[in-house]
Amino acid sequence: MTELTVREGVPDAGTAGPPKSRAARSRSFARTHWLFLSLLAAGALLRGTAMLGYRWVMWFPDSSDYLSGAVNLNPNLVRPSGYSLFLWLVEPLHSLAVVSLLQHLMGLAVAIMVYVLARRAGVPRWLAAVATVPVLLDGNQVQLEHMLMSDTLFGFLVTAAVTVLLLRATGRRTLVLAAAGGLLLGLATITRSAGLPLLGVAAFVLLVRRAGWRPLAAMLAAGVIPVVAYSSWFAVDRGEFTMTRSTGVFLYGRVAPFADCKKMDVPVEQMPLCLSSDPKDRSVRDSYIWGPRAPRYRVEATGFTPEGERLAFDFAVRAITHQPGDYAKVAATDLGRTLRWDHPTFPDRTTYEHYLFGTKTFNPDQSAEPYVRAYDPDYRPTRATGPYASFLGAYQKVAYLPGTVLGVITLGGLVLMIRRRRWDALLPWLIGTVLLVVPALTAQFDYRYVLPAVPLMCLALVLATRPADPKGRPPEPGEIIEPTRLPGRIRSLLASRV
Repeated sequence: MTELTVREGVPDAGTAGPPKSRAARSRSFARTHWLFLSLLAAGALLRGTAMLGYRWVMWFPDSSDYLSGAVNLNPNLVRPSGYSLFLWLVEPLHSLAVVSLLQHLMGLAVAIMVYVLARRAGVPRWLAAVATVPVLLDGNQVQLEHMLMSDTLFGFLVTAAVTVLLLRATGRRTLVLAAAGGLLLGLATITRSAGLPLLGVAAFVLLVRRAGWRPLAAMLAAGVIPVVAYSSWFAVDRGEFTMTRSTGVFLYGRVAPFADCKKMDVPVEQMPLCLSSDPKDRSVRDSYIWGPRAPRYRVEATGFTPEGERLAFDFAVRAITHQPGDYAKVAATDLGRTLRWDHPTFPDRTTYEHYLFGTKTFNPDQSAEPYVRAYDPDYRPTRATGPYASFLGAYQKVAYLPGTVLGVITLGGLVLMIRRRRWDALLPWLIGTVLLVVPALTAQFDYRYVLPAVPLMCLALVLATRPADPKGRPPEPGEIIEPTRLPGRIRSLLASRV
C-alpha cells in the first residue's frame, strides 16, 4: 500500500516558515478533509436523531436473549454470546442509552477506518469520502446500529481486523498487527457465527501474498484464542467443546424447503424431519426452525439438544449431497434477494417491521422485564417520538443502498482489482464476499446480514480504482500486499484475465 511521503497540511521539511499553531493545523486539516468531515457530521446528526426519536434502543426478537446472557452470564445454545459479553462489560453503567451510543460510535468508526485506509493508499480525497457514504448516511445502517443486536459490533470488529491487516509495518510491528488482526477476527467469530470462515480467508490472503510464516502464525494463533476460550467456556457450562448447539438446526432450516425424502436414503431416526408436503408447495419464507410446530421438535422436545443437533445436521448434509442442484437454487435465490434494487417485505411483515423507523415500535415481553430492568433500572419502553421519528421514517424510505448498486460495487471491485493488479483490495473484497454468501448457504436471508459487508466492498472498489502497479516494482519494506510476489500460476491466471 502506498504511503504518503508528505502529510497533508504539514509543510515539507525543506519549506521555510515558523511551525503552525494547533488551531492553524486544525483549520488546515478541516480544509483538506472538508468533504469527509461534512459527511461524518451528517452521519453523527442522523445517529443523534435516532437516539432522540427512539429512546434508547430498538428491539428485535433476539435482543432479549442477548440481554439475558449479559445479566445471567452463560453461553447461549442458539448463537455465540460475544455480544452478550460486550453488554456485560457495559452493564456497570446500567444504561441502554450508553449501549446505543457506543454502537453508533462504532458505525462512525467504521467510516473513519474506510476513509483512512483509502487515503493511505493514495485514493483521492473525494473518492475516499464517497466510499463512506453507505455507512454514514444509509438509513438502514443507522437503524441497525440503534437495535440491540450483535451485527453492529460484528461489523466493527471485522472492519477493524481488515484495517490493521492492511497497515504497513516493519519488524516486530508486522507481527503485532498480524496478531491484532487475528484477535479481532476471533472476537468477531464469537460474536456471530458468520465470522468463523474469516480467519481462514485472511490466512489464504497472507499465503497468496507470501507475507511470511511468522505473520501468518501470529495471526492464526491470536485468532484461535477467543474461539478456544469461548468453546472451553461452553464445554464447562454445556458439556460440549463447541460454540453453539444450533449449526445443524439452522442448516436443516436451509434445506427444508427442498429436501425430498423420496430421493434420499433417510435413516429411521431422521424420518420425523421429513415433510409430507410436496417441495413445490413449500416456501423459503416459512420458518422450519421456530414456532411450536417446527419439524425439529419431533426429534427434540425441549429444543437445541445434542441429539436434535446431530440428527438435524446429518439430515441437512444428506439433503445437500443428494440434491445439490436444489440446494444451489435455494441459496442462489436468497443471494438474489441481496442484489434486488428494492427492499421488499421479507420473510414476513412482522420481522420486516423490526427494521423500520416507524410509528410502530417493539419492546420485550413481560417475561423479559426482570433482566431488562436489572440491566437498566431506569428502562422505559421504547416509543416513537416526533418529529425525530417521523423524519427518520421518511428518510429511511429513500436513503439506502440498493442491492443492485451493491452488486455493481462488488463486481466492479473484482474487475478493477484484476485488471489493475491492485491486490490490497483482495482482503476486503474476499471477506465482504464471504459475508454475503455464507448466510445464503447456511441460513435464511435477512437484511441485517448484508450491511456488515457493505463498507468492505466499498473499500475494495476504491482501492482497486488506482492506476495499475508498474510491473516488477521493488517491494516496499514490510509490505504484506505485494503483487510481484504472487505465486507463478496464480499470477499467470490473473494476467490472462480469464
